[in-house]
Amino acid sequence: MSRMTLFWVCVYTLSAYALFRAVSRRHGVEATLAWVFAIVALPVVGAVSYLLLSSPGIRRTTRRKRISARTLRKTLSRPGHAAPGLSVDALEGSLLQLAVSLTGLMPTAGNRVELLADNKDAVAKMRAAVTSARHSVWSEYYIIQNDETGHHFLEDLTERARAGVEVRLLYDALGSMGLDAARLKALKSAGGKVEAFLPINPLRRRWSVHLRNHRKMIVVDGKIGFTGGMNVGDEYSGSSRRKGAQVFHDTHLMLRGPAVGGLAQTFVEDWLFATDEQLPPPPHPSAEADDASIVAVVPSGPDQEHNANALVFFAGIASARNKVFLTSPYFIPDQAIFQALISAAMRGVDVRVLVPRKGDIALVGAAARSYFLSLVRGGVRVFEYLPSMLHAKTLMVDDRWGIVGSANLDIRSFRLNFELGALVLDPVFARELEARFHHDLAASAEVTKEALGSRGRLVKLKDSFARLLSPLM
Repeated sequence: MSRMTLFWVCVYTLSAYALFRAVSRRHGVEATLAWVFAIVALPVVGAVSYLLLSSPGIRRTTRRKRISARTLRKTLSRPGHAAPGLSVDALEGSLLQLAVSLTGLMPTAGNRVELLADNKDAVAKMRAAVTSARHSVWSEYYIIQNDETGHHFLEDLTERARAGVEVRLLYDALGSMGLDAARLKALKSAGGKVEAFLPINPLRRRWSVHLRNHRKMIVVDGKIGFTGGMNVGDEYSGSSRRKGAQVFHDTHLMLRGPAVGGLAQTFVEDWLFATDEQLPPPPHPSAEADDASIVAVVPSGPDQEHNANALVFFAGIASARNKVFLTSPYFIPDQAIFQALISAAMRGVDVRVLVPRKGDIALVGAAARSYFLSLVRGGVRVFEYLPSMLHAKTLMVDDRWGIVGSANLDIRSFRLNFELGALVLDPVFARELEARFHHDLAASAEVTKEALGSRGRLVKLKDSFARLLSPLM
């Protein structure tokens, strides 16, 4: 057998194996067809990309994550403050029940929720909470940049560790691969505990390039919690000095009350999965006030049979009566969300979607634009934020409730990433979220049918091609 013949035998064998795995695994029809196209159209490259990005270890990893979460919830389960007698209407009660069924975490009443819509203010409040910690600081992030903001964050954690505070940091191995090694070492030397989530190492039994921890969370003394869309970096704090670097316009939450226990439990589950160390549960925070917000903490990920954030978003949009105001930096909706948006608009609901005009990933922006014409024709109003990169991930429905979290409205967040959000039932909070939405709309331009129709053929072709690749993004 000649070398060339052997080469092609290896190529066909590799492609056949990759095709077998792609068809036999449950990626969903769109993702499966996209991978089949890539494997056939790009010999070797497509097959290797599939086996690397959708490695067989994914199933083993997600199974282990699911088992660790179930085990912990049995030992940590405790009654929340949200009893069946909560004064919510039937739809909101159903939404809470959906969240409980999907996550196993009870919604809680008596929470104080502060919307942090100014990045500098959000960073200042997080730093103030961390530096005033007396007992513990648990933090979990997708991205911690090797820049001024990232340095301050690690230095604050190190200072608290030296003061005897229990400091734990869980970071995503891919998103934070540029972490400052010297400052990380200093944190460990001061007594802090540091762990990477799913390190990129083919020699480990648990690894995957595709499955990433996209959560952003801080829990201080078990009493104050932060979560939302902000990572740790200059682009989020507003102090970016890198040439050409974008400033990210984002939204975050500060929580006080029983809901902080849900954040802490999520961290404990993730820490157990990453380290095999089971942490004792922190003290359960007491209610702040009887008339404060009802909050359901919503973690989601590929370890769930049914993705919690995907179904909560779908149910919220599908059950809307008056308004749906959605913000997402990476907008590649699956068919269910796409149809829910159009269906709500056709029912007379005021549906508005806000995305960035110029995102940080050109291919994602092109894929998003491929959906706009059908949405606009269906009655959905689409706006593009102009001043900077819009990174907020929020949903407000009917002036009654809203979600702020880490999940984008895309296939990656709804199928592959570990995400975290807070569903808040409180008309006062919902009005705040709506006011922020309108503030951002004032700096945005509405997408019209005329503008979409006037685009050149090459632009439309590029957007359509990007949409074909969207299941792989």
